Amino acid sequence: MTQPILLAAALAGFSGVGLGAIGAHAFAALLAHNNRTDTYQTAVLYHIVHAAALLAVAVLSRQTPSASLNMAASAFVMGIVLFSGSLYVLALGNVRMMGAVAPLGGIALLVGWAALGYSALASSG
Repeated sequence: MTQPILLAAALAGFSGVGLGAIGAHAFAALLAHNNRTDTYQTAVLYHIVHAAALLAVAVLSRQTPSASLNMAASAFVMGIVLFSGSLYVLALGNVRMMGAVAPLGGIALLVGWAALGYSALASSG
């Protein structure tokens, strides 16, 4: 399972950096007009942080494969899509209902961190 997690980390990192750059340049006027620059920056921050978390999970998976690490990776991917994705849509499209999706993504991110913590406890045996 290490290779798919590593690929997910690479895609998340690439897309996070790309979306951050596009937001800072091409979308700057739109974000300012929507008064959503902070929302977009939050999306990028959580996107990049969790891309790095996915990379760490990939490295740990290579050393000690476990179901909890697989769960952490899946939850981080889901969290990036739901949390950051909904904030991107909210910021760019001013679609207010997307604000209701963000907490679901936040829960997924918390599940990812909890699964990572469980993996640490289970492997300390």
